[in-house]
Amino acid sequence: MWLSEVMLQQTTVAAVQSYFTRFTSRWPTVADLAAADDGEVMAAWAGLGYYARARNLLACAREVARRGAFPQTEAALRELPGLGAYTAAAVAAIAFGARAVVVDANVERVVARLFAIGEPLPGARKAIRAAADAITPDSGAGDFAQAMMDLGATVCTARQARCLICPLAHLCRARASGAPEAYPVKAARAARPERAGRAFWIAREGPDGGREVWLVRRPGRGMLGGMRALPDDGWSARGDGSGAAPLALDWQALGQVRHGFTHFQLALAVCGATIGAGNPAGEGEWWPMDRIGEAGLPTLFARAALLGTTLVTPRNEASGENNGRECA
Repeated sequence: MWLSEVMLQQTTVAAVQSYFTRFTSRWPTVADLAAADDGEVMAAWAGLGYYARARNLLACAREVARRGAFPQTEAALRELPGLGAYTAAAVAAIAFGARAVVVDANVERVVARLFAIGEPLPGARKAIRAAADAITPDSGAGDFAQAMMDLGATVCTARQARCLICPLAHLCRARASGAPEAYPVKAARAARPERAGRAFWIAREGPDGGREVWLVRRPGRGMLGGMRALPDDGWSARGDGSGAAPLALDWQALGQVRHGFTHFQLALAVCGATIGAGNPAGEGEWWPMDRIGEAGLPTLFARAALLGTTLVTPRNEASGENNGRECA
């Protein structure tokens, strides 16, 4: 229950199903997850996004293992790492039968329409929660929450309010207004700023004759924390692509990937080079190119890796010719 709720934050059931199955097969108990290697968990999470959730998942599992069990009240659950208001309420109501007000995006939409709450989000959330509290029963709060979530996911959806089959249609003020899809009212979306950066695909011929690429582990805190990745120029801190390359090589421009984060858009140029011997400075590992899909790269760097496979041999190899373009 706890694992599924954490995974479902800011994504869909369809996107989560395979991850949930993989996690529960590999780590069937909270104690198993608590004992897992951080890197292995982050790699298994790769592709789900919002990687702070994976770090909090591990921290929470270790705290629960230390305590011996999950606490059963909403207030006590809020004390666990990564359990915000929604997740703590959902676990308390659904897993432990406590009376808790559960408001996810689906419930928020249903309640906003049911009461025709016209204040724009996010300011309306206080009124929406109060309205949800008013209709949450003292017993069966977990069943009620799941029914409301399912109603929002299948009937009262963001794109379409299917009022003809809605069991609450006769009570719904938004339906009575004639414009149910106008709720909840959303504030005008601010344009996300643009950032630029570079990622570096450093390749070599491995000891067994296969091709390898240099991967690093990102710091535990910050953007994509704890994940394997290509070396980069520090775009997450500076955001202007001004950082230095990890080595003085004849870098070849391989292309660009674009990725949307919550608060900004990133244009990441991918630069490639081949080295003959030695390792780049800093901690990292040589990873077989034919197994790059097993590295657990986050989506941004997985897409950059696809460009890395187009690398041709640059001038610093034996050919003496520069077959690529400058990667500024």
